[in-house]
Amino acid sequence: MDTPANTDARLTELEIKASYAEDLLDQLNQTIYRQQQQIDLLLREVMGLRQQLPEGSAPVLRNPRDELPPHY
Repeated sequence: MDTPANTDARLTELEIKASYAEDLLDQLNQTIYRQQQQIDLLLREVMGLRQQLPEGSAPVLRNPRDELPPHY
């Protein structure tokens, strides 16, 4: 049978674990929030770049091997 001291120790251990889990959840939520802000910014930048292209123009596909490095 559990003694009151053993029960208190187990309860304290559970409270500590719950506190760590809550802290981790807060950190993960902050990370997700920052990532969503970055995604939104990137989407706005892509939309701005798309608007700069002339209408009806096809994207230009270039082969990186055709371009010389700047030191040549």
